[in-house]
Amino acid sequence: MRDALASPSPRPACRRSVPLATDGPTLQVPGRIAPIIHSSALVAPSVLFILIALIGFVPGLAAQTATETTPASGTAEHPAASGADLPDVEWPHYAADRASSKYSPAAEITADNVDLLELAWRWQTRDHELGVRAPYGQLKGTPVMRGGVLYAISSLNVVTALDPASGAELWSYDPKAYERGVPTHGGFTQRGLEWWRDEETGAERILLATGVHQLVSLDAKTGQLDLRFGEAGMVDMRGDVGAPSEIRQTGLNSPAIVCADTVVVGMTMNDFALTQQMPSGAVRGYDVRSGALRWTFHTVPREGQPGVETWLDDSWRKAGNTNVWSMMSCDEQTGWVYLPVATPTSDYYGGHRPGDNLYAESLVALDARTGERQWHFQAVHHGLWDYDFPCAPNLIDLEIDGQTVPAVAQVSKQGFTYVFDRRTGEPLWPITERPVPPSLVASEWTSPTQPFPTRPPPFERQGVMPHDLLDFTPELAAEVRAVYDELLGGPLFTPPIVQGQVIGGKALRAMIQLPGQAGGANWGGAAVDPRSGLLFVPSQTEIGTMALIPPSGRQRSDRDYLPQFVLAVGPHGLPLVKPPWTRLTAIDLRRGEIAWQVPLGPPPEHPVLEGIEGLDASTLGAYPVAGLAPRWPMATGALLFVALGVTEIGDWDAWTLGDPSQATDVGYLLAFDKQSGEQRAELRLPKVVGGAPMTYVHRGRQYIVLPIGDRGEVQELVAYRVSESTSR
Repeated sequence: MRDALASPSPRPACRRSVPLATDGPTLQVPGRIAPIIHSSALVAPSVLFILIALIGFVPGLAAQTATETTPASGTAEHPAASGADLPDVEWPHYAADRASSKYSPAAEITADNVDLLELAWRWQTRDHELGVRAPYGQLKGTPVMRGGVLYAISSLNVVTALDPASGAELWSYDPKAYERGVPTHGGFTQRGLEWWRDEETGAERILLATGVHQLVSLDAKTGQLDLRFGEAGMVDMRGDVGAPSEIRQTGLNSPAIVCADTVVVGMTMNDFALTQQMPSGAVRGYDVRSGALRWTFHTVPREGQPGVETWLDDSWRKAGNTNVWSMMSCDEQTGWVYLPVATPTSDYYGGHRPGDNLYAESLVALDARTGERQWHFQAVHHGLWDYDFPCAPNLIDLEIDGQTVPAVAQVSKQGFTYVFDRRTGEPLWPITERPVPPSLVASEWTSPTQPFPTRPPPFERQGVMPHDLLDFTPELAAEVRAVYDELLGGPLFTPPIVQGQVIGGKALRAMIQLPGQAGGANWGGAAVDPRSGLLFVPSQTEIGTMALIPPSGRQRSDRDYLPQFVLAVGPHGLPLVKPPWTRLTAIDLRRGEIAWQVPLGPPPEHPVLEGIEGLDASTLGAYPVAGLAPRWPMATGALLFVALGVTEIGDWDAWTLGDPSQATDVGYLLAFDKQSGEQRAELRLPKVVGGAPMTYVHRGRQYIVLPIGDRGEVQELVAYRVSESTSR
């Protein structure tokens, strides 16, 4: 742990309502899925550099969560209320609360009736009607619900207030962000917005940070601009970002967060730039009432600031990125905001930025009133793997040795969960620096060690060794090994190599990376249950190959190497490693132990797998065919839900040969028992799911709402509730 209050010492060389569809969604109640791990059957952890196939048991401290004052509703002893007896429960922030719990005490939907979910309403965004030529992606925006109103955000950044019972539109506001250009890194998309109440006046606001640097404050009741904020309700943040060349490389697609009356805003950046010179991903704080800029925190330190010495050869002057592209969390008692910081330029080669490169790939705690750093922890020194912290950390209070410990838990792409006292940054369990392989690229700089948490155990596979390879049949094992032998395998933190580099007398195509750039965990992050202290994280076993290639003349790059990331696809389009390929893990944060782990999602329908006698499909999990199985957890008083994106393949041979028409993205909502991981229901959604679910209770009925719809489709919110005609 490095205390951020002191200068870090140098080290040696993450709209309308439409009629209900008559054909409806498909809902199944599956049998029990075989667990990968249960707390009663854990084995000792493996040694360094050996892939952990079954994650180890480590004795921990007995504790209970500080917030547990009454038993969870919906249990046999405390049955859930129903109908008009059920009080309203709201979801006022992107992740339920500013602590990013993704938890709601709502418990009308239980294991006894989850199979009775029906479509309550559907609402279409207007994006497809605007005639805008600007590109936009899947609908990712998770609505918030406060004061009996649902607030939605579209891919083109249009805000709409909806009736939570019917989906009927109340008001709509279009910032016309698409008239200001196209955001970097994939065009328009937006994950959410922020609700805030002025405790002095009672005024309520909806705050929106658009993809083109607009910060907008709206009256939550009317949708009108707050004329006291910025210039007529809007702050143009381009002037705070820098020169036009820097503005073109930056944008925003995650919601801002209000902490201590400060709107804290991160930044999306171009991950694919060809040059060394990139703007840094500074984080900014604006006065929530006036819109005035309060502070700027430089994630790449400036001259004279603590941490600048970790950028050797003055590389801080030109290196950039190191941004906060995902969501943030806020401790509303202390007024501290917690930043999950990303990788510096470039993701896979750092010869031009020698040193540990603070505050890249770090969790940073700031005082939101001043922007002053309180502490930090760097999870990856001199990152070469695109192991951003991809999601907001979860804040939760734990009872340990009779004392309340305000904790923060950060899940990661590399499959670790880092847990700290959020006041001091001290880890709850030791995090040790362990030796890792050096780079074999002459111009690269690598850290000799990386941090490894001793608890909790990893929730995902790490590294690829020969014994990890798929071996369902001798023939399949031989085909997989032939692919593997063309690649550089190794433990976690094996650095990339140059394409065709000769190692051990053999020219290799690339380094094989597991987890890949999409995780492990990704921006869906984890949910926590404050009553049990369990953290729930869905993850995928994405396998990638990374090779460094000298730039060609036409690429006009001043870097020594450019990265080439390719999914590591095995024979017949199958993964290279043993299943499960997507999993769901429950971690007991009181003890630092894995409580249970199960395969997640429907297994692939593959002719090779179907022909293997004795293969149990329930052990496979969904296969992240296109490199990403998007997944978003949500915990309630009764159940755990996961929204999951899955790619289905028609003709596997044609897809393996490069025919994208064989791939179809679909969406699911899955329900699980929180204590055992047993799957209770599987709901196939009308379209692919693009973002996190949320839930609320309104007029005695619990609803679950999800954003669905791919690029080029009519995008929608869909709301589900238990059927009124049947009850249990």
